[in-house]
Amino acid sequence: MHLDIAVLEGDGIGPEVVAQSIKCLRSVEETFGHSFTFKNGLIGASAIKKTGNPLPKETLKLCKSTDATLFGALGLPEFDDNPKAKVWPEQGLLKLRKKLELFANIRPVKVFPSLVKQSPLSKTQVQNTDLIIFRELSGGIYYGDKSNDEDKNSATDTCTYTESEISRIAHLAFKSARSRKKKVTLVDKANVLETSRLWRRVVRNISESYPDVVLNCLFIDNAAVQMILNPSQFDVILTDNMFGDILSDQGSVIAGSIGLLPSASVGLEHAMFEPIHGSYPNAAGKNIANPVASILSVAMLLQHFKMNEESDAVVAAVLKSFSKKIVTPDILGSSKYGTNYVGDFIADNIMELDGSFNINDENIGLGKSTII
Repeated sequence: MHLDIAVLEGDGIGPEVVAQSIKCLRSVEETFGHSFTFKNGLIGASAIKKTGNPLPKETLKLCKSTDATLFGALGLPEFDDNPKAKVWPEQGLLKLRKKLELFANIRPVKVFPSLVKQSPLSKTQVQNTDLIIFRELSGGIYYGDKSNDEDKNSATDTCTYTESEISRIAHLAFKSARSRKKKVTLVDKANVLETSRLWRRVVRNISESYPDVVLNCLFIDNAAVQMILNPSQFDVILTDNMFGDILSDQGSVIAGSIGLLPSASVGLEHAMFEPIHGSYPNAAGKNIANPVASILSVAMLLQHFKMNEESDAVVAAVLKSFSKKIVTPDILGSSKYGTNYVGDFIADNIMELDGSFNINDENIGLGKSTII
């Protein structure tokens, strides 16, 4: 198979972790006989500095014309700490998601058995954690009407959802649950918010089309508590843009490092794959950033294009790096290996699986219809 892939390295550690992902895709090319073409584009702070625009027209055109987008990270302190800035890096990502109509963000949260000690929670709390968060990505409060009246010291952010926006991601969540543990948990604030009441009504109606899947509804505050107390109780979590943003980062704490979790953002025509972590500018250029989240995002990219064996091979190589303790400093207190070495090791160990490495034993398989 041949794929044209747009590469948006972004800011901070983005270029470093994406470079390791490309190494892994090159290894997949060689091992499985595929062909990938990489085309770079600007986004975020780097784009603002060069063009004044966090999402240049050329970048948007590139992403629309390629098969998939591989994304790094966004943000620099000089923009974050400047409340009077007219543009900021995150605007580029929000606009890109909207223009590509990426309405579903899919974030697996899995606790790797070999890294259970990495979690700040107890082994009994986190073992067997294997859940997926389906976060609505193109609507809600992040995209609603906004106002800021400095004279009156008041500001407004409007949260708006439509039935169609809710139903399209709800169907993805239920289809995914069918191939997993057949359980969907809707997270909302239906006791307070009208948009959440709409979510609950629409999702309950849709659930009738999936009688084999159990639907449970939780308020966001309770869901946040339950994710810490007993994360293994969850299978598929379905929620809106803001709540999904919050719960996804909480999921990284359960796993033990934000540098471990990948994500996919999908629409009807386009797809983008990215680690859930930020740009971590203090680590940029120091060869200490964890590339695993970006590399596992590559595994999700391969799965999206039905290259399941190839995806499993990438995951197996990541798991081998864990078992050999070839990890970056954020994992297990190690300081022996850097970003590039870990990336090289994983890329060098991507090979056809012959049964000698059982992915299921490590409870990691990104299959089971993570992406629909």
